[in-house]
Amino acid sequence: MESDVWALVPDLFGTFFFAVSGCLLAAQRGFDIIGSLLLGTLTGVGGGVLRDAILGRVPTAFAEPVYFIPPVAAALVVFFLLHAFQRFRRALLVFDAGGLALFCTTGTIIALQAGVNPVSAAVLGVTTGVGGGLMRDVVANRVPQLFNPRDLYAVPAMLGAAATAVLWTLGLLNFWTGFAVAAVVFAFRVVGLRFRWHVPLAASGVEPHKGHNDS
Repeated sequence: MESDVWALVPDLFGTFFFAVSGCLLAAQRGFDIIGSLLLGTLTGVGGGVLRDAILGRVPTAFAEPVYFIPPVAAALVVFFLLHAFQRFRRALLVFDAGGLALFCTTGTIIALQAGVNPVSAAVLGVTTGVGGGLMRDVVANRVPQLFNPRDLYAVPAMLGAAATAVLWTLGLLNFWTGFAVAAVVFAFRVVGLRFRWHVPLAASGVEPHKGHNDS
């Protein structure tokens, strides 16, 4: 697979989707446009920066300034179209799902291209997928969606990253199979939100804490 395909186009879309989720949260919190831009940027590039830091290289977002265009576009889109987004109660989570689906695959691929073994690459793919959302929620003083007991969140990312690593190992990974993995991850995440799928709690007989987000 050509590295420029996976390192640019899907990453830019993933950055935009995640940035929109950050800007939507900023709007919900009553932040100004600068706060929206900063939170959107952190959400959009945070997971990739964390991945690249672990790989010991200059973060792609800093090496390629084009990665900062999607957060600017996201901040403007939310600024002008917030009322349209507010018609859909879970718009933030849907955009988050789009970013998660793309980043868990591209993050895994980038790690594999850097020479990381498939298992570790899948872990870095999950890190890329959940890192930005985790930073977004912590900075906005919100219980991270990653730890919401009523949500799968990381599970679709784990499956997507694992599937990507397996396809790579078998020599079957290309643009279309990678896109199919991302589409399945997105669908799994959205359906899971719709039907409130969740994994068992850390201890049996314990009720989920009621203070978690339900955006």
